[in-house]
Amino acid sequence: MTSALVIVESPTKANTIKKYLGAGFQVKATVGHIRDLPKSELGVDLEKDFAPTFETIKGKKKVMDEIVEAAIAVETVYLAPDPDREGEAIAWHVDEAIRKAAKKGRKSKTKGEAAPAKGKKKAAVASGPQVYRVLFHEITATAVKAALQSPQAIDQNLYEAQLARRILDRLVGYQVSPLLWDKVKRGLSAGRVQSVALRIICEREAAVRAFVPQEYWSIVAHLEGSVPPRFESKLIEWQGKKPELGDGTTTQTVVGAIQGTPFTLEKIVKQERKRNATAPFITSKLQQEAARKLGFSAKKTMMLAQRLYEGIELGEEGPVGLITYMRTDSVRVSDTALAAIRELIAVRYGAGYLPPEPIQYRNKKGVQDAHEAIRPSLFDHPPERVKPFLEDDMYRLYDLIWKRSVAAQMMPARYDQTTFDISAGGGVAKFRATGSVLTFDGFMAVYLEGSDDAAEADEDENPTLPLLQEGEVLRCHGIDPHQHFTQPPPRFTEASLVKELEERGIGRPSTYASIMSNIQEREYATRLQGRFSPTDLGRIVNQLLVENFPDIFDVGFTAKMEEELDDVEEGRRPWVSALRDFYTPFAETLARAKVQMKDIKRQEIPTEHSCPKCGNTMVIKWGRNGEFLACTGYPECRSTAEFRRTEAGTIVLQAEEPVNELCPQCQAPMVRKRGRFGSFLACSRYPECKGTKGISVGVQCPLDGGDLVQKRSRRGKVFYSCGNYPNCKYALWDKPIATPCPQCKHPFLLEKYSKKSGVSLRCPQEGCGYVASVEPEAAAPVAVSENSA
Repeated sequence: MTSALVIVESPTKANTIKKYLGAGFQVKATVGHIRDLPKSELGVDLEKDFAPTFETIKGKKKVMDEIVEAAIAVETVYLAPDPDREGEAIAWHVDEAIRKAAKKGRKSKTKGEAAPAKGKKKAAVASGPQVYRVLFHEITATAVKAALQSPQAIDQNLYEAQLARRILDRLVGYQVSPLLWDKVKRGLSAGRVQSVALRIICEREAAVRAFVPQEYWSIVAHLEGSVPPRFESKLIEWQGKKPELGDGTTTQTVVGAIQGTPFTLEKIVKQERKRNATAPFITSKLQQEAARKLGFSAKKTMMLAQRLYEGIELGEEGPVGLITYMRTDSVRVSDTALAAIRELIAVRYGAGYLPPEPIQYRNKKGVQDAHEAIRPSLFDHPPERVKPFLEDDMYRLYDLIWKRSVAAQMMPARYDQTTFDISAGGGVAKFRATGSVLTFDGFMAVYLEGSDDAAEADEDENPTLPLLQEGEVLRCHGIDPHQHFTQPPPRFTEASLVKELEERGIGRPSTYASIMSNIQEREYATRLQGRFSPTDLGRIVNQLLVENFPDIFDVGFTAKMEEELDDVEEGRRPWVSALRDFYTPFAETLARAKVQMKDIKRQEIPTEHSCPKCGNTMVIKWGRNGEFLACTGYPECRSTAEFRRTEAGTIVLQAEEPVNELCPQCQAPMVRKRGRFGSFLACSRYPECKGTKGISVGVQCPLDGGDLVQKRSRRGKVFYSCGNYPNCKYALWDKPIATPCPQCKHPFLLEKYSKKSGVSLRCPQEGCGYVASVEPEAAAPVAVSENSA
């Protein structure tokens, strides 16, 4: 007989947990949140301490009714949604629904609508079940049973922290977004944290565009001692100071002064360097590393990690939760897990790789230690054992988590580093050469952390240096001056943007994935070769928000709000107080913005240009594709034109670009135009004729011979499809290149980009496997076959 009900939020998690519990347990899933603020209104009473109005989410009534019906029929209910703010909110709302149902049942029985309860089972129905909160930090038999043995009450502070965040986001989103609808265009949104992330992207873009490269030079000498090999050394000092080589003339003067003078090895320094392993994953670091090494978006990483946590079917073994909870800021690892990792290291890699004691990593200040770091839940399930049961991307993420967890408990890597200090030019010049040799790989035998942006190779770094003696006179085989230019700050990748948000205290790791998705789905930013750039729309929205809400969308202010939400979670501050401190100045700013915000939608900025059709003044207007020039004679004259701004701010007309194409409807010449979904060809007689065509990429469709044309999806992603759509629905995400495959003679190749391997050309023919890496400076690609050994 069922005497207990366990409620989780995921059906997958429910199926995994059922396996571990006996016949006396039912397990049901809420399938996410069951109640929320209404979509059609603010749902927050500003006059009554921000009292929220909650309603059952559309489509969840049946789920909720089934859960409540099952709950009032058992003695004990265990609320087990995820162990975080969102999970606590789900548990709170389910608990409230159960209590209301039980109370209603008691009233009904008091009125004589049902017979008095008999026996223990029916007594539970009459008075309501005992409701507890349990936390599953990992979905294994041991962890699930241990959690049920240690039930607790719902954490009211944690729930109120989630409530405060939800109301904060609603206050901003539902009161600022309508302003953008009115002033710019319908469908825009202003998220409290999302808009700050957009601001960071826009500020980086402004820095990139304002950057002026500065020239500088370096000098490298190619030297040889009494024994090989030759090595390179770099000028580090000139006339007792750091060399200032800002131009070629100065550099050549220094080279001339050094040329032909003896090079003497004055000093040799040898030392052992250690490189320590990095801590096991927290949420933000997992997102960063999966972006760097696997090319995963934050959203994809969290989706895969959720599935690994909730349980994967492992054949006869059934469903198993393979990793611990994936939303955590803590680097702590339990003693039990540490013992399992250390045993694995000793067996797999040998005693030399095992530190004398477990390595303890420190959490950042203020981090809650309720959860462990993200790690495998069972160390007798290595990646190779579970690979047959995992999708490829899920396996790659599990492999990453596994290796990081193991490497974090291994010995440091050791290097022997040698440094040569060399004098030249009669003692006025000092050169330096360094070389490092890995003597013990330590944790690097398993894992090495990636980096966001590859640093330029140090020109004086050598793989190894020869065994020379101090005082040797070295032979010089040439002195090379090298010209360089400073580089602008790099645009953000997903990994580096997550890092920036984390370091500035913006949002929380659990929100980063939705932030990345939202700014792209709203067409505020695009990603080109993995890096974010704001769109014209994104820049306009950011400008309006920063001008009119300088505090609300300030980075420091947003970080401070996160700290206040943490204070609510820790019980140090009432949630109403935190909201009141935010809303009082926000309401004043909002009232001013309604009056003062620039009306981009209706704005018409006069220019010096006249309409080519009727002679009226052309004005700058804002449309769904950004700024454009329009005739003031509208609607009688519908003439429009694109333009660009010079560095001085002058408006320059962009002439319609004629192409060697005729309109399919009237045979008039066509011109290239820009629309919502990218560039396209339009009839030059528009609006009399509205004929359009896609722009051919010079490759024919393999199905019907039509031209493949470039298009853009509703979310802004470029793709390529047959120009005869909808009669032919052939489409590609990768750009087709009019170069036949040298291996199978397929008529074209596909240009693919990945952060890990850069740009490559690949054959689309299934089974061919031809790949050609494209070097940035190379005249021709270097071919490799995937089918070769």
